[in-house]
Amino acid sequence: MNQSEFLNIVMPFKDKVYRLAKRLLISNEEAEDATQEILIKLWNNKKKMSSYKNIEAFSMTMTKNLCYDKLKSKQAQNLKIVHSNYEDHQTSLQKQVETEDSLSWVGKIIEGLPEQQRLIIQLRDIEQYDLDEIAKMLDMNNTAVRVALSRARKTIREKLTNTHNYGIK
Repeated sequence: MNQSEFLNIVMPFKDKVYRLAKRLLISNEEAEDATQEILIKLWNNKKKMSSYKNIEAFSMTMTKNLCYDKLKSKQAQNLKIVHSNYEDHQTSLQKQVETEDSLSWVGKIIEGLPEQQRLIIQLRDIEQYDLDEIAKMLDMNNTAVRVALSRARKTIREKLTNTHNYGIK
């Protein structure tokens, strides 16, 4: 496999790898380093890539594992999860502030979720992976992924309702 073929395979999902790393590690620099490490590992093992059924799913699993290893290390003890991927440039300033506030609340609620639920929310609702892919990446059965996703969404919905009295007057 030459460099061009490698880039054609890897570049379409490079940003997803970065976003997952950023979700888990928070720091832009840490996420960039993790993404670069994953790309280097893929390049070094490019001869084996044809044996993988889904290279994207494999790289996401590698990213998850690498990030967990980094989080376990002593230098990463003060990192936390925050989500801030959403930006809308065509709305009023007031709407932007409200949106940022809502995203901040959702991010804080997601922080309080169990680790597995946080990861499943990230992969499903943000990265848009289907449930079968998530099940393979996390080495879980499909039903367990559905249950964890449902519980995570229910917790987020309940906490938003309780915190902001959404829909209740």
